[in-house]
Amino acid sequence: MAEQSLSKIVKNDVDSADIIVVRNLYKSYGPVRAVDGISFSVGEGELFGFLGPNGAGKTTTINLLTGLARPDSGEILLAGLDVRKNPAAAKFMIGVVPDESNLYPELSGFDNLCFCAALYGLKKAERRQRARQLLEFFNLGEAADRKFGDYSKGMKRQLTIAAGLIHQPRILFLDEPTTGIDVASARQIRKLIAGLNREGTTIFLTTHYIEEAERLCQRIAFIVSGRIVKADNLENLLQPLRGQYSLLLTFSEDIETRAELQFAFSAAFPELVFEPIHGRELRIKSTRPIAVGPLVRFFEEQGCEILEARRLHPSLEEVFVRLTGIEAEQMKKEKEKKEGVGR
Repeated sequence: MAEQSLSKIVKNDVDSADIIVVRNLYKSYGPVRAVDGISFSVGEGELFGFLGPNGAGKTTTINLLTGLARPDSGEILLAGLDVRKNPAAAKFMIGVVPDESNLYPELSGFDNLCFCAALYGLKKAERRQRARQLLEFFNLGEAADRKFGDYSKGMKRQLTIAAGLIHQPRILFLDEPTTGIDVASARQIRKLIAGLNREGTTIFLTTHYIEEAERLCQRIAFIVSGRIVKADNLENLLQPLRGQYSLLLTFSEDIETRAELQFAFSAAFPELVFEPIHGRELRIKSTRPIAVGPLVRFFEEQGCEILEARRLHPSLEEVFVRLTGIEAEQMKKEKEKKEGVGR
C-alpha cells in the first residue's frame, strides 16, 4: 500500500459526540423479524463492530442505517440527521461497502471510481483526481485500466472500499469486508481499516470473524436473531473471564469416542472442567492455574497421547459463546458455507 497519509484520502471533523444513534429499530420481512427493537450509539471516530452468525440481522441493520431499506419503526440519526426524513442528505456523509461488490465488471477500475464519484456530484476534474489518488493508495495503479471483472477477489474488495471512500465520507459502513478473500488480502484490508480509523473515520463493521472484531474494534455488539445480546468495549466484555484459566490439549487420535474418559477425568480432577471441542482437541478450565504434568500422566495412563498443551488467554470467542450459546465452530462452518457459494 502506498505510503500516503490517510488524512489526504478521507476528511473528518472529529469530536466526541455520537455520530450514529439508533433507538428501538424494528424491521420485518413477512413473518420474519430481521431486526427486533435494537438500540445503540456510535461515537465520532469510533470503530464499532457488529458480530453475529449468518442471518442475525447484520446486513439488514446496515441497509436500514444507510437508507437502502426502510424500518417498520424506530429512529436512526446520523450526525443529528434523521435518515428516514432526510435520506438524500444522509447519503453524502456515508460510504457503503456491501458484502458483495456493486461495481460494474465491464468497466475498468478507474472508470468505476469515476462513475461512483459522479453519483455524488464531483466535477470531472475532481473525480478523475480522486480516482487516481485512491488507485495509487490501494496499489491498484497498474490495474487502473483493466476491467473490474478481471480483478482477483482481493483486488475487487479493495476497489469496492475505494469506491466507498470516493466522496470522503464521515462514516464508512463495511459489511463483511474480508469474507471470501485470501489471507494476504484480508490482512491488508484490516490494516487499511485500522489506519482509516486512526485518522478519525467512523467505521461501522459487520463480521462473522470473532478474531477480526477482537483485533479491530473498540466496541462490539453481539447480535443474534435480530436482537443485540450485549454491547460494550473489549475490556469490559473480557472482564468476567479475568481470573479464569484454560488449557487446550491436542491429542494424536480422536478422543470424542472415548465416553469413559470424561468420567475418569472428573474423578481424578474434580476441580477442573473437562470440555471436548471436537475430534482431537480438549479444553480444560479452572479458576486456578493448571498444572500440566499431572494431566499428561493421567492421559498417558488412559492410553491418550498429547501432542500439544497450550495455555489460552481470555478471548472474545469465550465471551461470545457464553452470551449467545453459539459455538465458534458453528460460526466458522457458516463462513465456509458462505464463501463456498462463489464469493
